[in-house]
This record gives sequence, structure tokens and C-alpha cells, in this order.
Amino acid sequence: MDAFLSSTLLVALGEIGDKTQLLSLALVVRYRKPWPILAGVIVATLVNHGISVWFGDWLADTIPTDWLRWILGLSFIALGLWMLIPDKDEEVGDKYRFGPFLTSLVLFFIAEIGDKTQVATVALAVRFQEFWPVLLGTTTGMIAANLPVIWVAHRLASERFEVWAHRISAALFIAFGVWALI
Repeated sequence: MDAFLSSTLLVALGEIGDKTQLLSLALVVRYRKPWPILAGVIVATLVNHGISVWFGDWLADTIPTDWLRWILGLSFIALGLWMLIPDKDEEVGDKYRFGPFLTSLVLFFIAEIGDKTQVATVALAVRFQEFWPVLLGTTTGMIAANLPVIWVAHRLASERFEVWAHRISAALFIAFGVWALI
């Protein structure tokens, strides 16, 4: 349960103000079909984070435990510092080549490659070494962060909110990094 809750919390907070929320908003504005967009987000996250959790489990089995503690702690601190750097806005483009589900799936999968959330998912898998709780937790966190955007973020979004969300997320990642080192 620890792995699930920690994964959910870190990803949900880490995604606030992230480019994937901007992508969700852009897709909803373009297609005006929230259910296929949400489904695309879920499938993309399950595939991307599934690969990440598998990689984290492999690292945990391969790298000596003493090294893992330092790598994990420093990774979370680095992620926290990385959270302080604002994301660049990414555009969806003007052409309607595919429908909302496939477009969401592909764009979210690509947006998550090398993203903070993917790196955090690997680190969480190394920390907890529990495949399903980490995968379901990070996926739940992604849904928790993007679901409100898909339906109501256009009313709540502001630059000030995004700045504070990034700061809180950064502090949590740094705290988890220090906790892993202790």
C-alpha cells in the first residue's frame, strides 16, 4: 500500500502544471471529447510507466543496494530541482490526422519519454520493488492530475497557480530524496 500511495501522490503532485496538463487542455479544446482523450492518457501512461517500472525493477536487481540508496536519494533531489524549471509549451498542431483517442495516446506516450514522471517512476520502482502497486499508483496519479484539466482546468488555470504547484512538487521530491538517503 505504501508503494501505491507514494507513487500516486508523487506523480499527481509532480504533474500539476506539467506539459501533459497543457496537452490535455489543448486536446480537449481541439476535439471536445473528454472520454476518448482520458482513455488515451490512461493507455499511454500504462504502457510508458509499465516499461519504466520494469526498468526500475531490473535496476534494483542488478545494482548493489548501497549504490541504489545513493542513486535513489540523489535522483529524487535532482527531480525536485528539475521541477523548479518551467516546461516549455508544446503545441498539438493544426491538422486533424487521427481521432482524439489515438492522438492522445501517441502524444502522451511521446511527451512522457524522458519526462520527470518517467524518471520518478523508475526511481519509485527501484525504491519499492513492487511492479503493480507502483504502476497503478503512477497511473492513478497521472489520472488525478489530468482529469480535472480535461473537464474544468480552463476555469482554474493561472500562471500563479502553476508556479506554486511546481514549488510544492519540487519540495516533495527533494524531501523524498533526503528521506531515501537517511
